[in-house]
Amino acid sequence: QVQLVESGGGLVQTGGSLRLACVVSGSSFTGNAMAWYRQTPGNQRELVARIDVRNNPNYADSVKGRFTISRANVKKTVSLQMDSLKPEDTAVYFCNKDLRVHSNLYSWGQGTQVTVSS
Repeated sequence: QVQLVESGGGLVQTGGSLRLACVVSGSSFTGNAMAWYRQTPGNQRELVARIDVRNNPNYADSVKGRFTISRANVKKTVSLQMDSLKPEDTAVYFCNKDLRVHSNLYSWGQGTQVTVSS
């Protein structure tokens, strides 16, 4: 059974930084494009950063230049370095396969809450 475990969220002031991590267990990892998503109450999940199997990243315009996605295949981990955080980045953050590449996503994990105070 595949399990996604996200961690690293917290409360931070505007302009601060956080580093999120997601560990994938119970499945192959190397051949999957991965992504970070975020969701606020009443809204759909938004894809904010993606990384393909060749480590090529891509970002939503709203986070470009502030967030950095990376992956460590040996550890089956995908990370998201978030700098210059803004209150509008407040959300629950999730990782999963990149839905633009894969139609069969994993079951969603619990996510990790990021709160940016103004």
